[in-house]
Amino acid sequence: MDGQRRLLLLAGARLAGLAALGAGLTSSYQAGARSNGGAYPFSLGVASGSPLPDSVVLWTRILYEPLNAAAMPPLAMRLRWEVAQDEAFRQIAAKGVATAMPELAHSVHVDVKGLEPGRWYFYRFMLGDAVSPVGRTRTAPAADALPSSLKMAVASCQHWEFGHYAAHRHIAAAAPDLVAFLGDYIYEWGPYRLAHPERAQRKDESFTLADYRARYAQYKSDPDLQAAHLAAPWIVTWDDHEVANDYGNDRDELLSPAFAARRAAAYQAFYEHQPLRINGEGLARLRMQQRYDWGQLARIHVLDTRQYRSAHACQRPGRGGSGSVYRRACAELDDPRRSMLGMEQEGWLEQGLRGSRARWNVLAQQTLMAQSTQVPIVHADDGRFWTDGWDGYPAARQRLLNAVQASGAANPLVLSGDVHTFYAADLAREAVRPVSAANPVIATEFCGTSITSSSRPQERTAQYVEMNPHMHYGRSDRRGFMLLHVTPERSEMLFQGLDNVRDKDSALSTLARFAVIDGKAGVVAA
Repeated sequence: MDGQRRLLLLAGARLAGLAALGAGLTSSYQAGARSNGGAYPFSLGVASGSPLPDSVVLWTRILYEPLNAAAMPPLAMRLRWEVAQDEAFRQIAAKGVATAMPELAHSVHVDVKGLEPGRWYFYRFMLGDAVSPVGRTRTAPAADALPSSLKMAVASCQHWEFGHYAAHRHIAAAAPDLVAFLGDYIYEWGPYRLAHPERAQRKDESFTLADYRARYAQYKSDPDLQAAHLAAPWIVTWDDHEVANDYGNDRDELLSPAFAARRAAAYQAFYEHQPLRINGEGLARLRMQQRYDWGQLARIHVLDTRQYRSAHACQRPGRGGSGSVYRRACAELDDPRRSMLGMEQEGWLEQGLRGSRARWNVLAQQTLMAQSTQVPIVHADDGRFWTDGWDGYPAARQRLLNAVQASGAANPLVLSGDVHTFYAADLAREAVRPVSAANPVIATEFCGTSITSSSRPQERTAQYVEMNPHMHYGRSDRRGFMLLHVTPERSEMLFQGLDNVRDKDSALSTLARFAVIDGKAGVVAA
C-alpha cells in the first residue's frame, strides 16, 4: 500500500465519531450529522473479517454517542452497504440492504458472498445520507493457489486503562493482509470514559449485557483501533477478560451462581462487536474455533482455550480461578481427563491437522504453550507453574503435541498472547524434557506482548528464559504486537515494540527478528 492510501485509511478511522479533528471532516460526516440532529451514526467505525475465498463478513454498529446507548431509538434501521473493487466505488462488486436490530444493539453482520478469491476490496455502509468510513478488506486465496506471501499482524490484550492504542496505528501502517487478535479485546473493569487515563482505576466492573455493550463501545471509539480494523480483515478469538478474569468454562473466580448469565451476556456482546459468522448453539454458546486456509500456503487453526476447559487445578478452597502451584504438591495437574480445549475441539483440531495440505500450519490461540516454570527444575517433579496457562494442563498439552506430530502437518507454528510478553520458543514432543534426538522439536511458538496491558519486570522474564531451556527469547518491558511474514520457503516473525505505551504518538521499533525455515523445525535468528 502506498503512503497516500495508508493516510486515507488512518484519516477514515479518525472520522468515526471524532469531530474534534475538525480539519478532517468530510462531506459524508456532515451529511450524517444532518440526518440525526448533528450526530454521526458510525461512531464505532466499521470492520471486516472471517475471510474465505469467496466471502467476507462486514460489520458496523449504529450508535450516535458511544456511551449513550439509551438515546438510541428502539427501532430497526435499514442500512445500505456496498463492496467495490476501487476506493472511489466506481466498480461495485456487491451491494445490498441490512437491518440493524435493537435486539443486537443495532449491530450489523453482512456475509458478502460471490466475491473473487485472493483480491482486495473496499466497503462502506450508508444510513440515510450518512456514509461510514471506507474499509479495506480482502478474500482468502483460492483453495488450489500457492500465494507468494502472507503478512499477518498478531495482537492481544488491550486494556483501556494502561495506555494508548498507538500499536494499532502501527498495525494499520504495516498494511497487513490479515490481523489475528488472540484475546482480551476488552477488559471487564475501568471507568466508562472516552479518554485513556494516566493511571488505572479499578471500578465499574461489567456484569450485564448493557455493561458489556458500553465497554465495547468505549474501546471501539478509539481512532487507532478503528484504523487497524479499516486496514485489513480480522480473525478473532477471545480469552478471559471478554468475560471475567481467569474464568474457566462455567465458573469464575468467586464461584458466582449468577456467572452463567454474566457469561451469556458477555458472549452476546462479543458477537455484536466483531466481524464473525454465527456458529454453535446461539449467542450464549458461540463456537469460536475456526479454520482459515490461505490457499496452499497456510492453514490457520483458531482455537478457544477458555469456554470448554476443565476447572483450574488445585484451586483454593471456596475459590475459582488460577494460582501458582508446585508440581509435587498438585497431583491434579497430571490428571489425563483434564482438557484445555474440551474433547470435541481436540478432535476437531486433530482432524484439521491431518487433513491439511498447507505448507504452514498455524495454531492461533490464547496463551503461552511452552513450559514456563517459575523456579529451577532439578528433579522430574520440580517446578512451580501458573495454572491458567498450558502449564496448568500438561496432559492436554501433551495430547496436542502428540496430535501435531502424528498428523504429519507441515511446519507447525503456534501463535500466543495473554502473558504480556514476547517469547520465541521451541515446542518439543515432551514439553518437560530438554530437546534431544529422542525428544525432537516439533513446532515453534511465538508469543506476543500486549497492546497496552502491563507485565512483570524484564529481570524476572530473563530468569524465566534461563530456567526454561525451550525458550530462546523473552521480553516483557515493551508493549506492541507481532508481525508475521509467511512465504513458501520461510516464516519470519518481527517483535514490534512501542517506545512508550503512554504516548499516543509513540514510535515503534523491531526488538527482535526470528525465522523458521520450511522443513526444519525450530526457531532461528533472522
